[in-house]
Formats: sequence, structure tokens, C-alpha cells
Amino acid sequence: MNFLRYIDKKFLKNKDQMSYEDDINDDINVKDLDKFHYASESQKIVYSSKGHCNKTRLEEIIDFIKKNEFKKIGLAFCSGLYKEASILTDILESHGFEVCAVVCKNGNMPKALALSNIDDIVREKNREIMDNPIGQAKILNDLNTDFNIILGLCIGHDSLFMKYSKALVTVFAVKDKVLAHNPLGAIYLAEGYFHDKLYKK
Repeated sequence: MNFLRYIDKKFLKNKDQMSYEDDINDDINVKDLDKFHYASESQKIVYSSKGHCNKTRLEEIIDFIKKNEFKKIGLAFCSGLYKEASILTDILESHGFEVCAVVCKNGNMPKALALSNIDDIVREKNREIMDNPIGQAKILNDLNTDFNIILGLCIGHDSLFMKYSKALVTVFAVKDKVLAHNPLGAIYLAEGYFHDKLYKK
């Protein structure tokens, strides 16, 4: 089984790198892979056979949850996306899932407790509450969620959440306040309007 079959050879500069694909496959024991790898792979095959690009990412997430028979779903979301989190919760619950949603500002900890540089505090010193992605993960761990979904967590906070989450994690949407949470927009404009904004001069 070739797990790196999607690597484009143009990115491999020399013979040592060319052998990387074979070497990494030699280190993988297919029998050690858990059911999630198979679920993801079989899902791709099912979608391809039914026609590509027929389902939204949300539909794919719902199908993945059902395929693995997950029941309790964790939702780690940004406080700026309360409405979106509410709608997402309603949709997931309509499919019979139990949803445990935890906002990023859980714990009610002032930023002043963690930041020594006052310039990092945007609003009044003792009023601005810090994000707590580790808290989000620990709360969902305590609730024994089967599968967790990230909705709009800040860069770095999403990384911490994934690090501390015991359950498998996927991302429904990432945060990009400039591009309406569509970071690929920067790539689409990189050779045009955003060229000077993105490329180092």
C-alpha cells in the first residue's frame, strides 16, 4: 500500500528524497493502522464511485461520524463564532448525535495572568479573557467524546487543542478574519492582488 502516492515528484530534488517514499512505507505496518485510517480511505473510494465533489465538507464529516458509529461529538469553537457553532450543533443533533460544545474563553482567566507585556492586552488590563484551548480539550476529554470538531480556533490554539485531545480531531473551519474564514483565498490571489502582500521582498 503506497501511503505517499499523492507526492508530486517535482518537489523531490534528489535521489535521496526520491527514495523517501519507499523508505517511509517500509516503516509502516498495515496491521498496526487503526480503523480511522481505513474509514478515511474507504470514504474516499465511496465518494469517488458516486461522483467527485458531490458533498460539502460538513456532509463528509457527518458521513465519517456515522461510518465510525460515533455518538458523542465534541465541538471546540471560537467565541466569535457563536452563531455558526449553534447552527452546526443543530445540524449535528438533527442526525442523532450528542454534541458537547465548549467555547474558547472557558475558565474566565484574565490575560493579565499570563502576559507580561501589557501591549499584548487589547482591552482593559483585568477585563480581557484569554483563550483556553487546553481547557477545551480537557473538558471534552472528561466528557469522553468519541470525536472532536474544531470551529475557528486561533492559530496555535488549534494546535494545542489537537495535542491535548484524546479523541480524534477534524477541522470544520479555520479562522481567517480578513478572508471570511477562507484562507485559500490568499493562495488564489497570490499571483495577483496579494502578490506584494504575501511574497517576501
